[in-house]
Amino acid sequence: MLAPWSLPYCFTILLGLLKLCRAQYEQLGYPHGYPQGYPEIQLRLAGDKRKHNEGRVEVFYDGEWGTVCDDDFSIHSAQVVCRELGYLEAVSWSPSSKYGKGEGRIWFDNVQCTGKEKTLALCMSNGIGVSDCKHTEDVGVVCSDKRIPGFKFINTMANNVESLNIQVEDVRIRAILSSYRKRVPVTEGYVEVKDGGKWKQICDAEWTKHNSRVICGMFGFPGERKYNARVYKMFARRRKPNYWDYSVNCTGNEAHLSSCKLGHAVAAKANSTCGGGTPVVVSCVPGRAFSPTPMTGFRKAFRQEQPLVRLRGGAIIGEGRVEVLKNGEWGTICDDNWSLLSATVVCRELGFGSAKEALSGGRLGQGMGPVHMNEVKCSGFEKSVTECFFNKESLGCSHEEDAAVTCNVPAMGFQERLRLSGGRNPYEGRVEALVERNGSLVWGTVCSDGWGTMEAMVVCRQLGLGFASNAFQETWYWPGEVSADPVVMSGVRCSGTEMSLSHCLHHGAHLTCPKGGGRNAAGVSCSETAPDLVLSPQVVEQTTYMEDRPMFMLQCAYEENCLSTTSSKTPANSYRRLLRFSSQIHNNGQSDFRPKAGRHSWVWHDCHRHYHSMEVFTHYDLLSLNGTKVAEGHKASFCLEDTDCIEKRYECANFGEQGITVGCWDTYRHDIDCQWIDITDIKPGDYIFQVFINPNYEVPESDYSNNLMKCRCRYDGHRIWMYSCHNGGSLSTETEESFPGLLNNQVTHR
Repeated sequence: MLAPWSLPYCFTILLGLLKLCRAQYEQLGYPHGYPQGYPEIQLRLAGDKRKHNEGRVEVFYDGEWGTVCDDDFSIHSAQVVCRELGYLEAVSWSPSSKYGKGEGRIWFDNVQCTGKEKTLALCMSNGIGVSDCKHTEDVGVVCSDKRIPGFKFINTMANNVESLNIQVEDVRIRAILSSYRKRVPVTEGYVEVKDGGKWKQICDAEWTKHNSRVICGMFGFPGERKYNARVYKMFARRRKPNYWDYSVNCTGNEAHLSSCKLGHAVAAKANSTCGGGTPVVVSCVPGRAFSPTPMTGFRKAFRQEQPLVRLRGGAIIGEGRVEVLKNGEWGTICDDNWSLLSATVVCRELGFGSAKEALSGGRLGQGMGPVHMNEVKCSGFEKSVTECFFNKESLGCSHEEDAAVTCNVPAMGFQERLRLSGGRNPYEGRVEALVERNGSLVWGTVCSDGWGTMEAMVVCRQLGLGFASNAFQETWYWPGEVSADPVVMSGVRCSGTEMSLSHCLHHGAHLTCPKGGGRNAAGVSCSETAPDLVLSPQVVEQTTYMEDRPMFMLQCAYEENCLSTTSSKTPANSYRRLLRFSSQIHNNGQSDFRPKAGRHSWVWHDCHRHYHSMEVFTHYDLLSLNGTKVAEGHKASFCLEDTDCIEKRYECANFGEQGITVGCWDTYRHDIDCQWIDITDIKPGDYIFQVFINPNYEVPESDYSNNLMKCRCRYDGHRIWMYSCHNGGSLSTETEESFPGLLNNQVTHR
């Protein structure tokens, strides 16, 4: 046992040894906060990215960038990588060089982390530089969008700072001038970065237009413009800026500041000057959809040119499957080599900012037309994706590989003016709007008179909750705050494409709502995905024919109103002339198409011995060339089922569940009842044949524009032909307008 007097002596010796160890590592130049006694490394995410917070893991050590082998790598190792880069957590990791093969040394192999290490260098491995891997085994990670609060960038490479990517907690454009502070969105102001929990300005000594382009793109703006520098210099003299330690070096085609390189360290004097410069200011140009209201009259006065690119199937603005126009027909892009760079060109072309994510694998639904482009490769500065290099041969590409994008859009503040109250989860509830009343902002309900799917779609989009799954005209089961019971909006009518409920038609200050708010207020439930039904035009063309059928064989069809009104006077031994065809209806969306009504409310039709799950599933119309309806038919969905697909989920037999699975189709054959139009009273001539699926918008879909299908139709009294059949929105505006009858017969939502 040690004597009591020896304990202080032992402590003194241990303290001395600790100081010697610290002195040993001081020569290595470890920065404050970096674990001592381990190799100094710096990380970055590189390669063929599809969003800025993912990529191949690269390590800088001993003056050289290298990679990490995927052997023994796990989500715990990915967690360490992401947190070292300033992200809150790891989402996933990918082996086998998903983001392309790296170059140089493979610095780490057989990495095993617990997930709590402060740096990858602290994890168990074979030792730095010891590896038997090839670059085909380079590992990649996907990190969360959220950054670590208070994250402080630690530079361990004072002599190689220019090869580092920028790692900061947050970035913002802060409006400085009073004329810009009240504007939405904020388009001009100081560029500020948050590092170590503090907002700091950037010195403009080495700032370039390329840097401004990247910042504007991040905040949803397609371009930048000049600003009045003199005003900002005066402001900087009055208030001393707090500068960040580094400059910024972007090439201009980056989608996010985190992909830019760190510039030189700024030689600041007392943190108030940057070599005679001033804080960086950017002035961004908003896209057409986000321009200030004074431009509205100008935009209406001049007709826009036909765009070459569009987005379809997205839940929010700035998101969707990419479609391009070629030879008057819209088609898709194959996702081979689809990258964030190419996606950014698409976003800027459409008036948004840079791309937030390049999506592949038909993630936002599948198109129906041709695949126009494959292996697209852009430099990032093209004005249109159609100017990028691409492989014209799209052999082997199917619509399962359709490319899509999510773009950065300006912060308009729409989400703060609407909320869902009383629901069981954040995706449902009573709709409550924030409006101005007597000089103050108050929350209130929306009148449910006429409330339907289109209005619910706008609510879900405005709140960033995806698509509507249901629209409710009673919400007594979702008690919201009593103070918000009064109605503040009535007469709401939406087309379904608006960004905000306030953009829809509504009564304004003079409210009319006989049912009142509270328990009778409007409500919604939202879903991240939705179905998308599309009719095959080719099947209609190939199966059309004419049949004269005896009236005594049409009694069931007569009871279901599938014949024209004149059939009531037709003797049983006479005939009706029927235009027959098959319908093949595909579900190209992201979720199954299910009838709105539950099984308990399906209607039994004794004559045909089947249930109707939707009273009207399709409308069949024959129109004159000027758009006048001359004959019509309709079909109830007595049997929504998977006729053909890999895995059938819905089958009508034995009172089974009805619906159409994603990627499957339901075929209504030409030889079943009501699959026709009664043309007995029609004179020979040229007509327009039209089919409209889900015409009452009973079931929400991601895209209603393709629910309409039109054909040219010629009837000579003995035979009938269908030709030039196409879905709505599949042709250019110019081609559509040359199609007889279309101008006078536009589909409306009501």
